[in-house]
Amino acid sequence: MKVWIKYLIGIAFGLAASFILPMENAKCAEIIAFLTELFIRVGRYLVVPLIFSTAIVSIHKLRTSKLLGKTFIWTVILIVLSSLLLTLLGLLSILIIKLPRIPITVDVASNIDKLDVKAMLLSLFPYSGFEAVKEGSFLLVSFVFAFLIGWESASDESAFKPVFSLADSCSKLFYNIAVFFTELMSVMLVAIMCYWTFEFRNILSSGIFTPMILMFTVDFVIVVGIIYPLILKYLCHDPHPYKVLYASISPILLALISGDTNLIFPLSIRHAKESLGIRRRCGGFTFPMFSIFARGGSALVSVIAFIFIWRSYSKLSIPFTDILLISGFSFILSFLLGGLPSGGAFVLLTILCSKYGKGFETSYVLLKPAASIICSFSVIFDVATSMFGSYIVAVKTKMVEHHIIQHFI
Repeated sequence: MKVWIKYLIGIAFGLAASFILPMENAKCAEIIAFLTELFIRVGRYLVVPLIFSTAIVSIHKLRTSKLLGKTFIWTVILIVLSSLLLTLLGLLSILIIKLPRIPITVDVASNIDKLDVKAMLLSLFPYSGFEAVKEGSFLLVSFVFAFLIGWESASDESAFKPVFSLADSCSKLFYNIAVFFTELMSVMLVAIMCYWTFEFRNILSSGIFTPMILMFTVDFVIVVGIIYPLILKYLCHDPHPYKVLYASISPILLALISGDTNLIFPLSIRHAKESLGIRRRCGGFTFPMFSIFARGGSALVSVIAFIFIWRSYSKLSIPFTDILLISGFSFILSFLLGGLPSGGAFVLLTILCSKYGKGFETSYVLLKPAASIICSFSVIFDVATSMFGSYIVAVKTKMVEHHIIQHFI
């Protein structure tokens, strides 16, 4: 049975459970919330070991084959262009379509996560390199350490062959365990979907956020149904550009109901290898890079949400200079969200409000009830970017073994 079918079955059972179980009961809701948190932790359990070992192998092979520079350039170009594209799409969407105003409330702003750029830079180089493999959220820390090991091990292959062999074995081992976990996730999705549905129903019940959610949905359909396939067909001359979308069904489904970029990583790697045929030396480099830096989805939803809030507070038109500042600020800050695997989009929104609120700096509280769904939509954009982007890099660097669609997992 295809993985996406298993996931759909798990989602269907979770959806049914949300209507059967007495979620209004505090004890029942607490149990489902606990199971959801537990299963998400299980799904993220092997992310760092998998990234660390696979990145060592990837960097080593890319350097020895002299493909590291080309792979890096293509990856950076696609990350920057995709983030810019998504930011502009979000801006155009909210400027063209005027959403209904949000009723102004008197909710008190609460403490939220903030972007501490200095702390992020310092965390890249902890006091001990071995501490890098302890970091479970900011994947760049372990990726940098793996990059150094992979780079240096390729400088003298005979001397450092045992290091490469160990990393290669660990990479294969962790991948096989991750495959088991991704299969198990189809069962764990029952609880995660049940909790997500309960939250989503509460968000939709007021009807306030429905137009914004519809805008996110339409934008996503445009991106994955039109823009990305056209880019793929133009750049790679691929006669079947929608096969990448087909291979992305399971990661997108999991991204939507979890809102966690790190949780999706093992599943994306598996589909990249077993469905799209992306070789490990390419995927081991591109997927961490896209997962850490390609957060254009957060920029898209944050721009839409911020202008949505602005129009709710004021009937005045937004000055063009402010539009440029808002979109440019969102675009730039999106590259710094790698340390926030979940909730990054809402953090970006709060920063926009504090910088450009002009009297309504804490107005992000208007959208706080919908924070989870805002972040979920940002993640599905980023997951689609990661899948399409990694495949394009693999094709342009000739590190892909094409599989027929019938053999996709």
